[in-house]
Amino acid sequence: MLKYIQTFRLRTLPLSMAGIIMGTGYAYPNIDWLVFALAILTTLSLQILANLCNEVGDAQHGTDAEQQARVAYGLQSGAITLKEMMMCIYIFIALCVIFGTCLVWLSFGTLLCWQSLVFIILGAAAICGAMTYTMGRHAYGYHGFGDLAVMLFFGLLSGVGAYYLQTKLLTLEIFEAAFAIGMPIVGVINLNNIRDMDNDVAHGKITLAARLGKHQAKVYHACLLVCSIVSFISLGHYWVLLVAPLWAWHIKYVFDNQGPALDKQMPVLMFSTLVLAVLACL
Repeated sequence: MLKYIQTFRLRTLPLSMAGIIMGTGYAYPNIDWLVFALAILTTLSLQILANLCNEVGDAQHGTDAEQQARVAYGLQSGAITLKEMMMCIYIFIALCVIFGTCLVWLSFGTLLCWQSLVFIILGAAAICGAMTYTMGRHAYGYHGFGDLAVMLFFGLLSGVGAYYLQTKLLTLEIFEAAFAIGMPIVGVINLNNIRDMDNDVAHGKITLAARLGKHQAKVYHACLLVCSIVSFISLGHYWVLLVAPLWAWHIKYVFDNQGPALDKQMPVLMFSTLVLAVLACL
């Protein structure tokens, strides 16, 4: 069982909840907690699916050869076979469908209204996005579109979607807030890509960070975090300033270090983004 749990990459899960928490907080006091719980289960299943597919895709392309020396996940270490990994992927696709369908039905009372159909289509797109990030011949993560996908699915869809499922309303404010919470989530992907840039380029994985180059990718990283805080402040959420000192230190560390040393900052940014989501609800 431990070999599967390691493959799920549990440390990434708090990050995936940030958009749902922020969007639901914006709906207060009109919150259905069962809808919230199903939204969390859906996004956690989607994040684990993305992690599994990412491992399979990178293993197929040989991209994880260097990372294996640092952290040996199931497929990389040989503890899990490709067949077992694909079975895990199918299970989490099923969980995404089950939780997502229950979420839509509970929120709208039917699966046949236009709102339900829109969310079902968006959910299907999210599943496809998770699977094709690094898997397949035309994996979009190998062509620099990973940042955009993360913003769309874990920023906009999570934040705006969670708010709409609770309130059945759309506002400009929730879109701005969803962009704001999406930026540090994109920052995690960017930090990962800066860390692995040399190995990625050697295996034909041309991420946005690789296109920018190491220094400009770090400037982009700083801009994502600064713009996130500024956006929330413009919406009147001054509590987010509590995260600013930590992020200032984080940005300095990123500029001062390279390669595997950046891995220490991954959990820092992940958990601080979750804290940011909570502070944005105050």
